[in-house]
Amino acid sequence: MSDNRPTGTLHVVATPIGNLGDLSPRAREVLAGADAICAEDTRHTRALLAAFGLERPLVALHEHNEQAQAGAIVARLRAGESLALVSDAGTPLVSDPGYRLVRAVRAAGLKVSPVPGPCAAIAALSAAGLPSDRFCFEGFLPAKSGARRERLQALAREPRTLVFYETGHRIEESLADFVAAFGAQREAVLARELTKLFETILGDTLADLLARVQADPNQRKGEFALVVRGCEDDAEAVLAEGRRLYAKLVEHMKPSQAAKLAAELSGAPRKSLYDTRD
Repeated sequence: MSDNRPTGTLHVVATPIGNLGDLSPRAREVLAGADAICAEDTRHTRALLAAFGLERPLVALHEHNEQAQAGAIVARLRAGESLALVSDAGTPLVSDPGYRLVRAVRAAGLKVSPVPGPCAAIAALSAAGLPSDRFCFEGFLPAKSGARRERLQALAREPRTLVFYETGHRIEESLADFVAAFGAQREAVLARELTKLFETILGDTLADLLARVQADPNQRKGEFALVVRGCEDDAEAVLAEGRRLYAKLVEHMKPSQAAKLAAELSGAPRKSLYDTRD
């Protein structure tokens, strides 16, 4: 006898990034009605649910067990259960676990339904006052300085507005790397603790943002979204390419030789390349 029970739906639910008032009525309704909620950190999600007077079964789903959990979750959906997927804050899958599960559910022919809401990247972009018709989201940069600088050098000529996430204990070092890769005068906006009590949104050049973070310990606390204007003109692009080449070449030869060769290959002024790293 065939099983004609309707299959369930995986709801991808955005939750507040700080202000609890940002949980939408639909999101609350979906969470309240879910047979279970797949959560990045069950302790965090349990506290969120309690703030709204809700209590639902929770399933831990994080980067270390997502692949293993996917099969069991697909089976529950096939059995007709309604499940929700949340991250610790904001929209799931955006610099958070979940895409492997969503991929598995879709591959099984089951329904995935988004419940949109807060996202720190979009919130920061909306308040930055930088070009937003085309943008590139890069999430978190590598934690190790060498890999971070390499990534930034590769992005220095990107014409679209760039959006990054960063942590408090790395923000100062990361901003210094941005200055080295993108130039001191590149326009940027640093959004800290969005929607929370101590929210700050600072707009300036990268060099000035670095100076403000260095001068104020409070600007090194919390969670950050950094919005950086894209590379706008040919001269800036040439300089960015020269810096990228210099960063590679200086690993294998003297700085003066690396600057000379990078300048010849890119057309950038030799002194500007050498001074950025000397």
